[in-house]
Amino acid sequence: MSEYAESVDDILGQEFLTWLWCKSDLAPDGFVDARGEQFSVSMEQRIVVAGGNGDARETASVSGVFSPLSEARYGLGTGKKVVRALLLVKKDSAEFQCVLKAQDFSINSLRTPKIESSESADDDPDALLLEKIDLIENFLDLLDALYKSFLDVRLTAGWNEEVQIVRQWMSRTAG
Repeated sequence: MSEYAESVDDILGQEFLTWLWCKSDLAPDGFVDARGEQFSVSMEQRIVVAGGNGDARETASVSGVFSPLSEARYGLGTGKKVVRALLLVKKDSAEFQCVLKAQDFSINSLRTPKIESSESADDDPDALLLEKIDLIENFLDLLDALYKSFLDVRLTAGWNEEVQIVRQWMSRTAG
């Protein structure tokens, strides 16, 4: 992959995570999946923002259970973008948590809802594994819906308006 393509992927991933933080902060329950069912997203506990290039690159990593993430919010106000974030995604009673990296959209530390063992699991030894795979697929569908929502705006003329909304949010949260 060329150096240019990698930087374009980085930028798109950073824009996605920055946009997602804004949208989840303004309307955490404002997301819908492919079937039109509502779900929520929030940025939790750990966010990394970065800006600049080469030797001038600056990174701020913020973590804390009850942290208001103020240093990361301040970083947004100085032009940094989100490069890694801990996402909490909730749909119905299911709760998923993962770290998503902007550079390559890699998913780390995915936590799915706990699987309760049952008598049917004793009859079918693969039942728990299949249920876990189903939960992972459900999470990936939700992540796909988030990215589709982003691209639906990013690839249209409406992106300029969306950028203004994100900038206004950044200026309010950076203080």
